[in-house]
Amino acid sequence: MKSIIQNIRNEGKIRAGYISAFFLLLVSFLLTFYANRRLIDNAKLVNNTNDVISRLVLMLSHVKDAEIGARGFMVTGKDFYLQPYFGSRKATDSMYRKTREVLKNNPVQLKRLEQVKQNVDKKYNFIEITLKSIIANNGELSTEGMASMNDAKLMMDTIRTQVAVMQYEEKTLLIQRDRNLKTTSDLLISIVIASIIIAFFLVVFGYYAHLKENKERVVAEEKIKNYQDELNNRIEELATANEQLIKMRSQEKLAATGRIARTIAHEIRNPLTNINLAAEQLSTEMTEDDENTSFLFEMINRNSSRINQLITDLLSSTKFTELNFEKVSVNDLLDEALSQAKDRILLNHVEVKKDYANDICDISIDKEKIRIAFLNLIINAIEAMESKQDATLTLVTRNKGDYCEIEIADNGTGMDEEAMNRLFEPYFTSKPKGNGLGLTNTQNIILNHKGDIDVKSEVDRGTSFFISLSSV
Repeated sequence: MKSIIQNIRNEGKIRAGYISAFFLLLVSFLLTFYANRRLIDNAKLVNNTNDVISRLVLMLSHVKDAEIGARGFMVTGKDFYLQPYFGSRKATDSMYRKTREVLKNNPVQLKRLEQVKQNVDKKYNFIEITLKSIIANNGELSTEGMASMNDAKLMMDTIRTQVAVMQYEEKTLLIQRDRNLKTTSDLLISIVIASIIIAFFLVVFGYYAHLKENKERVVAEEKIKNYQDELNNRIEELATANEQLIKMRSQEKLAATGRIARTIAHEIRNPLTNINLAAEQLSTEMTEDDENTSFLFEMINRNSSRINQLITDLLSSTKFTELNFEKVSVNDLLDEALSQAKDRILLNHVEVKKDYANDICDISIDKEKIRIAFLNLIINAIEAMESKQDATLTLVTRNKGDYCEIEIADNGTGMDEEAMNRLFEPYFTSKPKGNGLGLTNTQNIILNHKGDIDVKSEVDRGTSFFISLSSV
């Protein structure tokens, strides 16, 4: 009788234990789902805030284009300087509509945007009055035109102030939304840890039930296995979501770098154009053929061209371009990149080790661009081993299901944590003669092919780059 009563009690404890575990898992899954939804929502809000800031900068930039074009016309009297003026008004209207759509849930910012748009329209009206005055007076600026030009300048100052206020508000929102994003991410990690702890206790409880109730051992183990499988699936889903979040941040960082690069390029090229115009005007007005003056004009032109080329290189390394896809053997493509670096390899006495997979599939890529990416990594590896006696360059290809993985490794100087964090930033380099755009361009090429690039490095032990590309 006592044995029967004890068995009933044990069965009740086991049942209660499984029910408790089920509810704990249910709560954990619900919290995970909730935290994941919040993470996605906060990421969208952060993206919207960055979008508003970027579009405000572009709207202000278009207004500046109109002003610069009008000035160019006033100085030279040439009609083609008015092209930015006519094109910028349509671009400004388009940017206003897009920004208004993003701000539809923020009535305060929306009202400020309406005020900016009204002042932008006034600015264009003042410029138009000034231009009409100049045309009507055969290139001379009348009193009315001078007044309109002054009004346009004052209005531009007002627009800058209003845009600055909106940008400050959006940056304040961005700080708060970044905090919310981090808080949600921390919550997600805590839920994962709690889920792992629950899984551990489930295993212990299952073992205890096995010892106490041999007859229900199979059933208990099956339940525990189901719980473990379900939990592992959730953990794998969270790990996948975290990897996708990291990739998304990398892509957003590159996109933000591209936006900043385009803005900087625009802001530099405008005054650079004015400098070239002024230099050209001065050179035509010089009556004496002075050798020293000609040298100075040549210096201005040469350095202006150099600045313009630097801007072009920066834009090329951060923008997405059209690709000419073709099926290529990744092993053959690596050999072609090695062949281009042959002189450097021989000069630095580098030993090349190749471990190519025989069952690896072809990849569909822009052959020329991927070769450039491989060559950049190979040259970086060689330069990192210039002082090594046993310099070794290792090339490995692996078949990863639907992906082809390429590893390019060296045993050179390696990188510290700070260098790793800034590795793909434009103009960041540890080379005395480097321009800091090689790895930025390499990352851009890989991301443009919807691939992934990762790096592992240890100081004085070497660096390994891992590239994943879809196979066909």
